[in-house]
This record gives sequence, structure tokens and C-alpha cells, in this order.
Amino acid sequence: MCDYSLMSLPNRLAVCGEELVVHRFELGAIGLAPISEVKASEIMEPAPKGFIERLRRSLFPPPRPQCTAVCIPPGARLLLRDIPEKLQRALGLESDAQEVVFTELGTSGFRDAVRFPDGGELLLQRLAEGQRVDVLALSSDEHEPVAERRPGMLASSRTVF
Repeated sequence: MCDYSLMSLPNRLAVCGEELVVHRFELGAIGLAPISEVKASEIMEPAPKGFIERLRRSLFPPPRPQCTAVCIPPGARLLLRDIPEKLQRALGLESDAQEVVFTELGTSGFRDAVRFPDGGELLLQRLAEGQRVDVLALSSDEHEPVAERRPGMLASSRTVF
């Protein structure tokens, strides 16, 4: 739902129809945040004048508003957008947008991931900052599954980390 590294931050459950963005939080972990909060936190102060002021700002940056980590329940259907070309090639995708299912991998370390229709899984930590994610449904029961599998067939075991 939310990696343990994000649990110490303000967090909340996703809302169906919401637009989120992949964001690197203050603690260094990558997760999902409301796009409006990320844009508000990126508003820059005027550039510092003089060497001493630039040095002071680089050593002691002004505090930025903290973004809320948005938790996604396993099985939620998402539209992953702005997929970089390199990742598209690695995953064999034909466009920069793909419907995926949110999942959790393992029990330790980073575990939040998305599952592609062919069964390939990708940790959220491997997504590019700034990628947009639309919440289509909070469970896969709300609509047809992303990919139907034939009985007796296993999904591709290709996992990209």
C-alpha cells in the first residue's frame, strides 16, 4: 500500500479518478503524491544574489512544503503515463501510456510495484520522477482485469527491477 519508508510522512488513501505524480520525498524514497501538491512545492524563491548567499542556500536550503504520500491498495487499476522511451523499449511497450495493476512484491525493502498486462512487474522506485499516474479504480473487481489469462497458463515471469 505504501512502502515503509513513506509511512513516517503524511499519507492518505488514493481516490478514484485522481491524478498523481511520481515524486521523490524528503527521505529519498520514491512514491506517489497529488500533482497539485508537487507543483506547489516546486515554486521557487528568487535566485540568491552574491556568493555567500548562494553558498548559504546550497548548504541550508529553505524548507519546502511537504507533500502527502498517496497510498494505493493492491489490485488498484492505474494508467501509467509519460513512460520514458528507454523503459518502453525494456518492457516492450508501444506507447508512453499503459494500464497497470498496483501490486506488492515480497515483504522487505521496497515492495510497491506495478504489474503490466504481460505479467512483468516494476518497482515504483524504478519509475521516473514526474511520471503521471491516473487512478482508474481502487480494485481490479470494479472493471475487467488488465489482462485475461488462459487457465493453466502462467503470467510471464519477466520482472524488471
